Amino acid sequence: MARRPLPRILSSGSDRIARSREIARTAADSATDVLHPLITITRGLRKLAATARARWAATPKERRGPTLLLVAACVLVLALVPYGPLLALVSLMGAAAWKGRERPVVKTGPDEAEIERLKGLYEALVPYFSVPEDPAPLFAHGGDWTGPFGDHAFDDGGRLTRLRIKYPAYFTDGETVSRARIEQLLHAKSGRGREYLFDWDEEGNQLVMSVLPPLPTTIAAQRFVTVPGETVLGFTDADAVQRTVPVQAADGAEDAPPVVWRTGPRSTEPHLLAVGQPGSGTTSLLRSIALQALPHGDVLIVEGSGTGEYACLTGRAGVLAVECGLTGALASLEWAAHETERRLIAANRARQAGHPAPDDTRRPLWILLDRPSVLGHLAAADGRPDPQDLLQVPLRHGRAAQVTVVVAEQFDSMETLGETVRTHTRARVVLGPASPGQIASVLGVGPHTTPVPVVPPGRGYARLGSGRVLRLQVPATPDPFDEATSEAQRQAVLALLPERQTATGTAVEAAPGSAPDPGPAVVTKPAAHAPDPGPAPRHAPVPAEG
Repeated sequence: MARRPLPRILSSGSDRIARSREIARTAADSATDVLHPLITITRGLRKLAATARARWAATPKERRGPTLLLVAACVLVLALVPYGPLLALVSLMGAAAWKGRERPVVKTGPDEAEIERLKGLYEALVPYFSVPEDPAPLFAHGGDWTGPFGDHAFDDGGRLTRLRIKYPAYFTDGETVSRARIEQLLHAKSGRGREYLFDWDEEGNQLVMSVLPPLPTTIAAQRFVTVPGETVLGFTDADAVQRTVPVQAADGAEDAPPVVWRTGPRSTEPHLLAVGQPGSGTTSLLRSIALQALPHGDVLIVEGSGTGEYACLTGRAGVLAVECGLTGALASLEWAAHETERRLIAANRARQAGHPAPDDTRRPLWILLDRPSVLGHLAAADGRPDPQDLLQVPLRHGRAAQVTVVVAEQFDSMETLGETVRTHTRARVVLGPASPGQIASVLGVGPHTTPVPVVPPGRGYARLGSGRVLRLQVPATPDPFDEATSEAQRQAVLALLPERQTATGTAVEAAPGSAPDPGPAVVTKPAAHAPDPGPAPRHAPVPAEG
């Protein structure tokens, strides 16, 4: 059956429609060019009216009458002045034209410099993400970088802040060494001195690199909203934990995500080890832990460096002793070991008799040991036992006896830590500048971000047991007797200190606003024992030497 030709009007209709559209588009462009000043002024008048309406809504009701009177007076003056209405109209049109002018075009893609940076990064990744046997390589020299790269963002300086990379499925992303090579390359090519987060999606064969903002350092020591048995080590990223606590920062109240360390009989990591460089903030961390522990327990402090960093705690209620010398440290740690044994025996006898554990065995006892390597060196030179040997009983049986041990040491003395300390301190903290290898040697695994060479005091990483590695910023808890401490932080620490105890155990109220006298170390006797709880401790904390 032969096809019938289309009517002429239908065959030529498409050409006529195209010409009509072109004529309409040209007319619209011409009209836009002619009416552009009117469109600009109209847009500006609309914005000025919206601004005036917002100002009028924000004006209090008691001030609206005087405002109307002032506006009416201005209109009257303009009406009486020669050429006043004309000048007012010209000024209004000029303000509307300025307000309605065209805004700069929003940037929708990378510029030439950013494209060159992406091309360079693409070429640098070719040796790692390609093999000769690949028939259609995703990465190839001179290839198209837009395929594997997406979600790229740059800062004002033209450096990458976010990049999504799609890599081949045969890349060994399950091997730590392979991933470390890619992370090191991206860190070097994207700009050093910043902290990068690398999120590997092994199922989707994608890697997201993003720059992390620095953690805030404006949170000082204060009472945190926690329950007994919870200690806030510091604060981390908002997406790293599922909890926030209200805090008072230097710029006002806010909700911050804390790193909470839980202790007690049901804790899986009852003891903590903090390691850092000199001036990294490990002593500030121990002061913060002591101030949080004192409302609910007793604290025994052994300071190996002997610099008096804990003098503000001497003689306070709940502070059993602050020891700086070798003799006092050995006697206090030996007492702590016997006290742990006594608590275990008393609790065991109570359970066998069908009674609850005595109250004096349920009050938490905290042993804070700062720089044990110094005391160990002095003990070896004097032919006396290493203080770390006396920590074996509190470390091994402290969880059942409500005894918690916190040890702080520096990187250059890590080899002096005993095997018992390394084994039973499953909560770990690394503070200060450190290499990924040093962080991995303490935490057990490497950090999930790239450490930066310069960090403020108290900045580092934390890992509780076998959990993930978290970035950490310790709340500022300086020595209130240090002259370099700011007045705000000094008052914050002084407000948390318990009342001072005299030798008879009575509280002495300090004068408001005055720095307390450190005074000598005070011995606090343990609480009264229950009937026949077992052998009493053979030693008690003694005053600090000197």
